[in-house]
Amino acid sequence: WFGRLVRDYPDAAFEALRFGPEDIEIIQSSDGAPIDDILTETDNRASADAITETVRRFTDDTECALHVSIAGGRKTMGFYAGYALSLYGRAQDRLSHVLISSPFESSWDFFYPTPYPRTIESRQTNRPIDAKDAEVSLADIPFVRLRHGLPRDLREGRASFSAAVGKVQENLGPPELVIDLKRRRIRAAGKLISLTPADLALLAVFAKRAQTNEPALPAPNKHVKESEWASRFLAEYRAIRGEMADTDATDEALKKGQSFIGQFF
Repeated sequence: WFGRLVRDYPDAAFEALRFGPEDIEIIQSSDGAPIDDILTETDNRASADAITETVRRFTDDTECALHVSIAGGRKTMGFYAGYALSLYGRAQDRLSHVLISSPFESSWDFFYPTPYPRTIESRQTNRPIDAKDAEVSLADIPFVRLRHGLPRDLREGRASFSAAVGKVQENLGPPELVIDLKRRRIRAAGKLISLTPADLALLAVFAKRAQTNEPALPAPNKHVKESEWASRFLAEYRAIRGEMADTDATDEALKKGQSFIGQFF
């Protein structure tokens, strides 16, 4: 049908377009077998990953502009194509849909308006209709570009659909800090970081005050007593190291009016 389109509209310069078997992407399963249809969860996941990778690969080429159409095919495929372009699309890329006048949109034998009469059957009325009378419109679809929310390794290397969505959601969502006193580590921006008991205790003091909407503690100086700082810090430190933690030196320093900070940092 592409060959017929070229012949029917010789003035449209369609012959300059390259469209051969090598330009058709075949979605494959994890074992490399072609997928005939999207019928299972495995097929669905493979389709999502294949479409996402294809869009990522094209958008990695700074010399090209990508035009993605969600017309035709399975609705699932159109959704993934549009979503993938939202994940990786750049300023020069476009998303569109094809609108066809009724009753041609549901006819299995309609491909484009012919410049001459061509009778086909309408699936809606089971009556003959003329393909020459069809009206086709190309509608641009605005989309949010989230490319800069992806880390560089996902923009430049192969990534699954779920991994790309997860990273964008992680970057756009509210910041999260998880403090694991038992394992002496924190998780920030999805990364695990091990800390010393002293560093962890100080961070726990800040986090608990923020959690209860308490005002920040003033930085220790000659006008601010460190007793509140010290009591809160030592409570967290003992929780991490255990009640037998050696804090005698700190207690003695406080009695002498010295800074507790120097005992740990």
